[in-house]
Amino acid sequence: MKGKRISKDHKKIIRSVIQAIILAAILTVILRAFFTTNTYTPAPMGGITQKDDQGFIALSYFGVDRDGTSSLISTKRLEEHIKALESNGYVTISQKDIQEYYSKGTQLPDNALFLMFEDGRRDTAIFSSKIMEKYNYLGTVLSYGQKFDEKDSAFLSSKDLKSLEKTSFWEFGTNGYRLSYINVFDRYDNYLGELNLKEFNYMRKYLGRNYNQYLMDYIRDEDGIPKESHDQMEERINNDYNLMENGYTKNLGKLPDLYVLMHANTGRFGNHEMVSKVNEEWIKKLFNMNFNREGNSRNDLKTDIYDLTRMQPQAYWYPNHLLMRIKADTGKDIVFENGDKKRMAYWESLSGAAQFRKNAIALTSESKGNGLLKLKESGHYKDIDVSLNVTGNVLGIQRLYLRTGNTLSDSVMIELKNNILSAYDHGSSVYELNLAEFDQTVYETVKEDNLNSLKAAQYLYDRNEELTYNIEQVREEIVQTEDSSQENQDYVPDFQIGERGARQLHISLSGDKLNIEVDGKSAVSGLSVTKSEEGGVYLESAFEDFGYSQRNIADDVYDGVFEDVVIRDSSENVLYDNSLKGYQKMLGKTGELWNRVINWFIRTL
Repeated sequence: MKGKRISKDHKKIIRSVIQAIILAAILTVILRAFFTTNTYTPAPMGGITQKDDQGFIALSYFGVDRDGTSSLISTKRLEEHIKALESNGYVTISQKDIQEYYSKGTQLPDNALFLMFEDGRRDTAIFSSKIMEKYNYLGTVLSYGQKFDEKDSAFLSSKDLKSLEKTSFWEFGTNGYRLSYINVFDRYDNYLGELNLKEFNYMRKYLGRNYNQYLMDYIRDEDGIPKESHDQMEERINNDYNLMENGYTKNLGKLPDLYVLMHANTGRFGNHEMVSKVNEEWIKKLFNMNFNREGNSRNDLKTDIYDLTRMQPQAYWYPNHLLMRIKADTGKDIVFENGDKKRMAYWESLSGAAQFRKNAIALTSESKGNGLLKLKESGHYKDIDVSLNVTGNVLGIQRLYLRTGNTLSDSVMIELKNNILSAYDHGSSVYELNLAEFDQTVYETVKEDNLNSLKAAQYLYDRNEELTYNIEQVREEIVQTEDSSQENQDYVPDFQIGERGARQLHISLSGDKLNIEVDGKSAVSGLSVTKSEEGGVYLESAFEDFGYSQRNIADDVYDGVFEDVVIRDSSENVLYDNSLKGYQKMLGKTGELWNRVINWFIRTL
């Protein structure tokens, strides 16, 4: 018994030591975010702008998370973006620089960049501040005035914002007083009315695009008829701007110079002309500049200072994706990130931009075009066996060409496109497989999904009777839906532009037969092909007309990602191998494990 007791005590001590080390590491990260040792050094400004005015680009990130989420960029990926921008000579400018550029014609530095981070999240400051200091970059953190009163620990307090401003690497701006929604309908046109952010996020999985931000329109009923008069609308909006002005003045001592109206791209300052007029009066009264559009990053002297535009880089963008979008916006030459030069040496780049990242090839397409790589010295490959993991987003095109002759169509081609696997022979489709069916995905019916949306709305109402939708109507619709003979076809959700994909492919091409395995299961065996001549191996990523999404208006660039590419001949001799080996593989797994441990502690503390 005594021996066992000692053993348990030792385990407790070891566990406590490990926990103390991890906690110390996390605390160090947090503390370093608010304590900088350097001072931001502005880039030198020029004189008066000339006719060759290049303007500036503006980027706005949703936020930063240590490991990244679907919307928040990871610390690692953010640094890759910043490093790529710095490598291309981009230097940050301040809000004052923008004001003097428009008011006095002061010339901006070459490759001027205005950088913003939205929503005032605490984790954004914690995980990005050291990156800003490292690259001597200035950022503007945007916040909502309502958060000062709510004292939500997930968001930066006024004290935090003041501390960040003192570091000299941060300025602050505002997204407004509140982030809430009006005139909300679910995808079945069930009226939900007005929802705050938590309620909106709860209902998000049942929503389409039929909703609006708080300041963008009249508050309307289920028939689209305004529930408020013009005077009531004006009073509501006036009250919101007054709350914002008073909140910032009380908590920060001043109202920011910079405003970012939510949401963008209305063509004015709201969806309705009269609403736009009220917003415009307040914006020009309280602020010196306003970002009013999203999608394009470039602003110049032809742009109105109250109608500025910014690009919102997504969490899943590889650095070359960002650079490709900037190239399309500005027309400037760009130096892309190549990654591991030894691995790059095996390939010839024909279009787009490829980054070789350990065992992964991130192949970024041209804007509205493609990315294309040819494996050098592969022109004589005929009977081969290829295994690879294809991990680009589901929406998009990723292709592998085998036995390629003088044109890409003169080949055997395997394609992943929008979750459809296809095989082509001499440019003609010879096989197609819906991967959702291959996975035997079980969907809810349309009726079940509609019912779940209504029940979710009822759940919210039962916890907040101030919600504005007609709960009796919702309850009646629940009964009607339960009793209805509504079609029982599957509800198949649309893929989102940032939805990640991951497929393990094993392709064998021997003689006139093609075999394909997907995720360890046979998809097709003994498929006949007529392309018999030897030829080269190519990889391709491509844009298709899937670029619009509510969160990312004009993305026309795609990242195809090919991992652990291994090619063997018919005798099992390795012709090409991009996988990690030995200590590299061990280090990668160790790093992943350490990240999971750190992330667990951060989430559970």
